[in-house]
Amino acid sequence: MAEPKVPPIGPRIRAERERRNVTIRALARVIGVSPSLISQIETGKSQPSVSSLYSITSALALSLEDLFDASDDDEPEALPAPTNEIGLRYLDTNRAKAVGPHVSPDDRELLTLDSGVTWERLGQVPHHHVDFLLVTYPPGSASSLDGRLMRHSGTEYGYLISGELELNLGFDKYPLAAGDSVCFESTKPHGYRNDGEIPAVGVWFVVEPS
Repeated sequence: MAEPKVPPIGPRIRAERERRNVTIRALARVIGVSPSLISQIETGKSQPSVSSLYSITSALALSLEDLFDASDDDEPEALPAPTNEIGLRYLDTNRAKAVGPHVSPDDRELLTLDSGVTWERLGQVPHHHVDFLLVTYPPGSASSLDGRLMRHSGTEYGYLISGELELNLGFDKYPLAAGDSVCFESTKPHGYRNDGEIPAVGVWFVVEPS
């Protein structure tokens, strides 16, 4: 089997941050992490947790497609951009790239996050605001190692193929076994963890507002 395609998300995050003249310290303050962690993520010395990655992409208004489509010489398009409520500038998401109609396991692009959680992009229909992912939580892994819940735009749909997960959704906890599914507004605080002994694997959709 061919090696999975791993996009350089650190340089892409750094390029987008610098394009808006946002300092590492300012971005770290907005999402509630240390500046050193942002620096380590941008230089590839550390991988973000799921919750940290969603916080960074939400603050910078980057979609998963922006990260998966990144390349070593990728430069953000220099277009006028509005300012959001936290003072960061952003570009409208470009979802024109097609991934498919057929995507083999060898052709999947993969992100490996903190604690070994992986996202594999299963496809992309141009101009549709949907993240279509195969998600794997290894034993002992979680969305955030410090227990922090995440929030992001869109509506989340998930189907667990194998293993077990615990979904923490607001003040409620839901044990998920193979065959279980979930759906909820992603703006509600949530997180996942795998306390089992085998990897938890599922297919996830995040449908963004158009």
